[in-house]
Amino acid sequence: MSTNRQIQLASRPTGEPSLDNFKLVEVALPAVAEGQVLVRNHYLSLDPYMRGRMNEGKSYAAAQALNEVMIGGTVGEVVESKNPNFKPGDKVVGMGG
Repeated sequence: MSTNRQIQLASRPTGEPSLDNFKLVEVALPAVAEGQVLVRNHYLSLDPYMRGRMNEGKSYAAAQALNEVMIGGTVGEVVESKNPNFKPGDKVVGMGG
């Protein structure tokens, strides 16, 4: 695994989001540094609050930056680890994209 496939918010939706508001981007993975882990996400929670984050403006949650990965609750698996608390194969949860 040498690339990271990302779904990024490309533009702010008006009304219901469409495929035109998103783009698929592939970026090279940086080397895992000491203390870090590389996680392959298997699941991303899609929650109603994400629609509000696609708008600019004041809200209880920060607006999602354009050309960045949508963040949400994730479930994944450690692929590579340079952290003594995790080993490849460990299942993890967190906020990722």
